[in-house]
Amino acid sequence: MGNHIPVLLKDAVDALAVKAGGRYVDGTLGRAGHTKEIIARGGMVLGIDRDEQAIREVGDVAGLTVVRGRHGDLVEIANERGWSDVDGILLDLGVSSPQLDEAGRGFSFLRDGPLDMRMDRSGGQSAADIVNFESAERLEEIFREFGEVPNARRIARAIVAERIPRPFRTTIDLADFVERVVGRRGAHHPATRVFQALRMEVNGEMGELERALEGGLKLLKSGGRFAVITFESLTDRTVKRFFARHVGKMVSLQQGGERWEGEEPKMRAVTGKAVVASEEEADLNPRSRSAKLRVAEKE
Repeated sequence: MGNHIPVLLKDAVDALAVKAGGRYVDGTLGRAGHTKEIIARGGMVLGIDRDEQAIREVGDVAGLTVVRGRHGDLVEIANERGWSDVDGILLDLGVSSPQLDEAGRGFSFLRDGPLDMRMDRSGGQSAADIVNFESAERLEEIFREFGEVPNARRIARAIVAERIPRPFRTTIDLADFVERVVGRRGAHHPATRVFQALRMEVNGEMGELERALEGGLKLLKSGGRFAVITFESLTDRTVKRFFARHVGKMVSLQQGGERWEGEEPKMRAVTGKAVVASEEEADLNPRSRSAKLRVAEKE
C-alpha cells in the first residue's frame, strides 16, 4: 500500500482555526492525517468513516473518538455521543489514496481488480452489479449526472450489448471496453469519468454530501468553521452553492437601505475563491492537483 499523504493538510487545519480543547468532527477520517494535526494543535476529534479497514489502520489515537458510519449521518452520530455545538467540521471527499492503491477495492483502472468500488464492503451493490444489471437508460443517467460523461448514451448502450455474452468482472474489463467504444484523445483515459460516476452511485456520495452539509451546519456552534475538500467539479459546485446560499448577499431596497438575503443559519465566507494546492504540494502529491478547499464560518 502506498504512503497516504493528506491533501491540503496545513491549509485545511489552519482554516479550522483550531482551539485548545475545542471539539471537531472529521466526517471522512480515512487514515486520520488531518485529524492528527487537529489533535496536535490541541483539539479533540470525533472521527467518522464507513471503511472498516481504514478504521483498523488508524488504531487508538489519544484525543480521537472513532465511529464507523457515514458522514451523511454525522448529526445523529455526534448527538448520540454528546457532541453537539462543535467548533469545526472537516470533510475530505472522494476516494482515499490507500483505497486507490489497493487493486482489490476496484476503485482504479490503473490496477486490475474486481469491479467493486464499495467504501463499506459489508453490503450493498458493487459497481459490477450496476454495470451488469441496470438498464441502458439508468446507466446513461448515472454517467451524465455523476460523471458528466461525454458520449454517455453511446457508452451505456454499448455496455448493455456487451454484457449479455460476457459480463464485466474487473476494472480493466470495463476501462478497456470504454476505450474501444469511444477511442482515446488527450491525456485523460476515457473511462475516468465513467469510474467516477459509478463510484458516486455505488456509495451514494452526492446524497451523503448534501445531508452532511445540512446536518453539519446545524451541529456547528456560532463561530464554528466548516471546511470541505473536493476533487471533482460536481462536488465542488455543490459545496460552493451551499455555502453561497448561507453566506447570502446584501440587497438594496427601493425605499432606501438594504437587507440581507440568504438561507438561515447565516455563514461568513472564510475562503473567497477555493484554495488549491501549491506547486510544491502538487509535485509531491499528484492527487492534490484536483483538490479544492472551501471554508465558511457559522455566524
